[in-house]
Amino acid sequence: MPDHLLEQLITIPLFTGIIGYITNWTGVLMLFAPVRFHGFRVPGLKLLFPLLPRRVQVIPAITSDGRFGWQGIVPSRAEKMASIAVDKSLAKVGSIADFYRVLDPDTIAEHLVTISRAEVRGVVTRIMTSENPQLWHNLPSPVKEAVFRKVEADLPDSVRTITARIEEDIDYFIDAKLMVIRYLSNNPRLLNDIFRTMGNKELRFMQNFGFYFGFPMGFVLVAVLYFLPFWWVLPIGGVIIGYIVNYLGIMMIFEPIQPNRWVPWRQGLFLKRRTEIIGGYAKTLADHVITLENIGTELLEGPRSDRTRMMLDQVLGESVDQAVGWARSVVRMTVGTRTYERIPSRAATEVLDFVPLVYADPDFAAAQSEKIRVFVTAQMNKLSPDDFSELLRSAVKQDEWLLFVHGAVLGSLAGFLHLAIFGV
Repeated sequence: MPDHLLEQLITIPLFTGIIGYITNWTGVLMLFAPVRFHGFRVPGLKLLFPLLPRRVQVIPAITSDGRFGWQGIVPSRAEKMASIAVDKSLAKVGSIADFYRVLDPDTIAEHLVTISRAEVRGVVTRIMTSENPQLWHNLPSPVKEAVFRKVEADLPDSVRTITARIEEDIDYFIDAKLMVIRYLSNNPRLLNDIFRTMGNKELRFMQNFGFYFGFPMGFVLVAVLYFLPFWWVLPIGGVIIGYIVNYLGIMMIFEPIQPNRWVPWRQGLFLKRRTEIIGGYAKTLADHVITLENIGTELLEGPRSDRTRMMLDQVLGESVDQAVGWARSVVRMTVGTRTYERIPSRAATEVLDFVPLVYADPDFAAAQSEKIRVFVTAQMNKLSPDDFSELLRSAVKQDEWLLFVHGAVLGSLAGFLHLAIFGV
């Protein structure tokens, strides 16, 4: 055997195997890191950017302000991927109304009553002192005590009315899609963690597959080079191998959807681990995304929080009227009509101040989170293989071509490197 052929049989498979591993390893890295864009300003790029094709503009390597660098594909697409995640996963699992019902509004109401009962006297005192301090100061203690008892007695009904109103028309108070998108966009690391949690084993397999496929393909490249001893064979062969190794890695993870005995790996690796992946996905959603705290924050501080406050004013206004009863006109005369009408609004503000205590209780929050986890797990297990595959793949499918091109470029560079070291 000629020494040059022996050299090629040793070095080319090693090159293709190593570059296959590096290609897939860096490809996985490109998906998730860095979380924020890192780069440098390039003169003229800002002026050139508007002229570039849209497909190039969205690559997370350049920015509209003229910087060149890189940001992980997943965090760079945080808002869009969050939107896809809602449309393709949460929408299939259940509506925000379903999640709210699982959290059990009656239990939330009971917990709110329990923690707020101790606050009632302080709330009433602050409201009345603020609106009419002289009147409140002059009221006899037995009268004040009667007011406290009346408010405490009405509290359970008022709270249950509030939670029932929310349950009846929660879409009016919460834009669930916007809530999830905003949360995931503000927490790109969590989006990374979701994909890494679901695909940890598959991503590791994809890295190793680069070597397993690249090494034997090196011998094929040696055979081609034997019959076509031209310098361009190695770079072009590197392009083909680098592209194919990433393409096959992605296909093996997601395809085929149904078991196929004609395919060596039978079924997409993600689908084989369906039960395990569902468990991890459900836990992430329950612990971080569809939580009692996030729903409460959205109700009280989200874009539709004004609707929540109006509803609180209305419910507490009705409660005040019912509590005052026949003495309504007397009370209006005593405190003034404007002051009387401001009391429900002040009460709503006071209620909002201690509502966060509901989800600040770690034991209660953990119990509610477990309910969501169980619900999501049960719902996801109902998904068809096609829906389950779409759920997993849809968020990254749009950028798969970047990984394929990345593999082709590295493969070409490996070919030129081999030429520079060993020649044709």
